Amino acid sequence: MAFGPDLSTIHQARELLARYLPVTRAVAARSLSSDGTPVYLKLETDLPTGSFKPRGAIYALATNLGRRKITEVTASSTGNHGAAVAYAGKVLGVPATIFLPANPNPVKRDKIRELGARIIESGAADLAQAFQQAAEYSRRPGVYFLNDATDPDLPAGPGTIGLEIAEQVPEVSTIYVPMGDAALIRGLAAAAKQLIPKVKIIGVQAERAPSYYLSWKQGTTVPTDTCDTCADGLATRTPDAENVRAIRELVDDVVLVSEEQMLCAIRHLYEQEDVVAEPAGAAATAAYLARPPRVGTSVLVVSGGNISEEVRRQAGIP
Repeated sequence: MAFGPDLSTIHQARELLARYLPVTRAVAARSLSSDGTPVYLKLETDLPTGSFKPRGAIYALATNLGRRKITEVTASSTGNHGAAVAYAGKVLGVPATIFLPANPNPVKRDKIRELGARIIESGAADLAQAFQQAAEYSRRPGVYFLNDATDPDLPAGPGTIGLEIAEQVPEVSTIYVPMGDAALIRGLAAAAKQLIPKVKIIGVQAERAPSYYLSWKQGTTVPTDTCDTCADGLATRTPDAENVRAIRELVDDVVLVSEEQMLCAIRHLYEQEDVVAEPAGAAATAAYLARPPRVGTSVLVVSGGNISEEVRRQAGIP
């Protein structure tokens, strides 16, 4: 396959990750299922930091440790990737420094701090400044900047989700995947398409952060001026050209969901399925609720559960 990791690399990633991470559950969502259209939730909230991100962070850091001496690992993040890099650094014995935007999700910031990483907050709410600070800092010898948007090794980690779905729900016909920086959907889709060639991959972005949606539609990078969404995990405004080419190859459709649709999906998952999801984690469910397929089995990736108190209030859950 032209884009995304090949199956042998994804299998290698799974073998490595089995030392550190459990297989996440795929559970039947009875409130979303009907005769002829079963729905499953792939619960990445099962992982130690409450999101899918440790899959890529651990695999990329371990792979690069095998190539060279690394004295420090860094990342810029709105939260979940930062926590994953902090976790990877902790389990692999590498100090981590995480660059966050100003006023980040406090739940995610606290998780990063609890994992022992050093935190540097930029003066801007946008991730772009934190990225620039991280990139400049990481020019030091021995520092590995683990950038989840562009790291070539990282997508094999989330690719293991595709392996697990193919084994847990082999009859799957459609997989809904939240899409922020596109590492998740690139890895997952590469695995799923190689194992189940007819499976349909649906990417989901926030209406208020549609850069990859616009880029997928137009076939070229389309940055946006802002990415002001409650779904910080989807808050991307500057697409990477190589990622755009990959999703054009691997992704069958990309849809947008509104802030209110994500909040309603959070509430639905909490009240009907006993699942706590952050806005990005509920985005796939929001897209399914807006337009469910008429036939076939769907899997909705619940990518993270690190929800802030403010979003809990907005969604109306305790």
